[in-house]
Amino acid sequence: MFEKIKIDEKEYVRITRDELFRIVKEIFVALGITENEASIVADSLIYADLRGIESHGVQRLKMYVDGIKAGGINTEPNIITVRESPVYALLDGDQAMGQIAGYRATKMAINKARENGIAVVGVKNSNHYGTAGYYALKMAEEDLIGISMTTSSPLVSHTGAMERFIGTNPIAMGVPVEGEKPFLLDMATSVVPSGKIEMAQRKKERVPEGWAISTVNGKMITDPNEILSPKGAILPLGGLGEIFGGHKGYGLGVMVDILSGILVGATWSKHVAGAKEKNSNVGHFFMAINPAAFGDIEEFKNNVKKMREELRNSRKHPKFERIWTHGEKGFLTEETRLKIGIPIHRTVYEEINQIANELGVKSLS
Repeated sequence: MFEKIKIDEKEYVRITRDELFRIVKEIFVALGITENEASIVADSLIYADLRGIESHGVQRLKMYVDGIKAGGINTEPNIITVRESPVYALLDGDQAMGQIAGYRATKMAINKARENGIAVVGVKNSNHYGTAGYYALKMAEEDLIGISMTTSSPLVSHTGAMERFIGTNPIAMGVPVEGEKPFLLDMATSVVPSGKIEMAQRKKERVPEGWAISTVNGKMITDPNEILSPKGAILPLGGLGEIFGGHKGYGLGVMVDILSGILVGATWSKHVAGAKEKNSNVGHFFMAINPAAFGDIEEFKNNVKKMREELRNSRKHPKFERIWTHGEKGFLTEETRLKIGIPIHRTVYEEINQIANELGVKSLS
């Protein structure tokens, strides 16, 4: 059995993938979303939990439900194509759930790249879209190189600053590999995604020093309640200052804001609002590249496989039992959890049942 994170079975309840999918889908349908679109959202959230990314799984359900109730998320969006060519498109998400707008944009990028070798699709007027890797993987599964990124609410204090200015702004890249699961990089451009701090808050645990600073005095803080309040800010990838490359994480975060915010006509950095607010105008950026446009697709996939094997077989550091490549742990965790169930923290389990009861949906047993 392999799981990406260690689970204290006393603190978690294991739920089958099908049962968790059922309740999440029914909750969104009860809130006015179509069955097909509710299935997309449920699949996206459960994808995260299956792969051990509980920060972006069903623990986010309440955030979306609250956003719908507050009017920040449109349950009947009219997503339109603003402009288009054979190799690019811009969609207006009409304040849809980010997963719905993101899924549509991903499918469009896939179809265009198949026909024309490459495609870029931007989305404006959307909302939080879940894990960036979900969309990159969809493209990789179609034998394309997939890239996905999105703007997000300001939670990160960039190098030299002492205020929340940039989002955790994730970047993901999926690549097909011959005979194996895709290479899948999925990373925040901050030291840590905000969801991990939210989970620490649920568990009443402190986080490691180096994740966040006080916006009052600039000192390191470890209390998740303080970090998630206006008095705290997450640090960029690389941490405080430039010694360990904090300026590089800062630069990557700005890159995401430019491509998925400014370029597509969405908001960026400190202007991005939360799910409860109307017109949050979150932006997404998707790119699909067809390796067949550059040469033999099988040769490409075999060479990626060879590179992966070379990475795994490199001389190991004495403190490591194995060298992993990106995405492997997640696929193994998914395989395990499909067999023995998805661990859901008890506070999240209770929260889901409370939402279900309020909406007249059958709760988890």
